[in-house]
Amino acid sequence: MPVRPKLRHYAITVDAEGRPTQEEGGALSWEERWTPEHLVLAALARCSLIALGYHARRESLSTRATAQAAGVVGPRANGAWGFVEIDCKVDATVTPPPPAARLPALAARAQRGCFVGQSLEPRPQYKWTINGEEIP
Repeated sequence: MPVRPKLRHYAITVDAEGRPTQEEGGALSWEERWTPEHLVLAALARCSLIALGYHARRESLSTRATAQAAGVVGPRANGAWGFVEIDCKVDATVTPPPPAARLPALAARAQRGCFVGQSLEPRPQYKWTINGEEIP
């Protein structure tokens, strides 16, 4: 029977004020429960929110948003340990509401504008919800 590697799961949420909490509900502190993996995920979520806000302001829009990031750490194909899955979910309200046809481009610019997400391998899988609409 082949040995299955032990995978480690991590998750965080960043609220609309930019405060991160980890899956057990703990606020950001330098206690043991915050791991480097949590900090990478917090950076991804926060950077995604900052990028969305930046690109919205360029269109004279404002945002209120939260983000959740989750990842799985395990052995990679080259034998090194690292993230093997990363997901980022952003739920945003944009005002004034732009036409729905503009939302995918706004989400795409924010995704490209997040240097943390662009720096990670594997690339995060994003799920954007803006003004209650899931963005393809």
